[in-house]
Amino acid sequence: MFKHILIPIDGSDVSLRAAKTGIEQAALTKGKVTAIHVISPFQTIAYMGAILAATEFAYDEEAKANAQRYLDQVKALADAAGVPFEGYAEFGDQPYETIVQACKDRHADLIVMGSNGWRGMTRLLLGSETHKVLLRADVPVLVCH
Repeated sequence: MFKHILIPIDGSDVSLRAAKTGIEQAALTKGKVTAIHVISPFQTIAYMGAILAATEFAYDEEAKANAQRYLDQVKALADAAGVPFEGYAEFGDQPYETIVQACKDRHADLIVMGSNGWRGMTRLLLGSETHKVLLRADVPVLVCH
């Protein structure tokens, strides 16, 4: 049985549906959930350093606020279902790596995540974070559409 479910969230409708599914599974097995939101670091260019520093600070603050909003949504769902919840945000260049490492560090035994919205050539060129997690995770991954 799955006792600790990791739920990566990105604020999209499909990740919220995945969170509901993960919480339902945890309720059935009397398990717990951990939600993670991976924040992409600010990308800089070498031009007008003071302006970029201010922009990076603003980006970081907005990204953290968005992450907290996403985590609060999942926490509300978990609380309503009576499922123990932990949530956190982390900066990471490669979201799939951060997700797989979080699974190992937190000893999760299932990852429940949404499929992404990439289509056509973009998906072919950039790939899918969900697909990368599927290929690299040591635990089962439930993908929700």
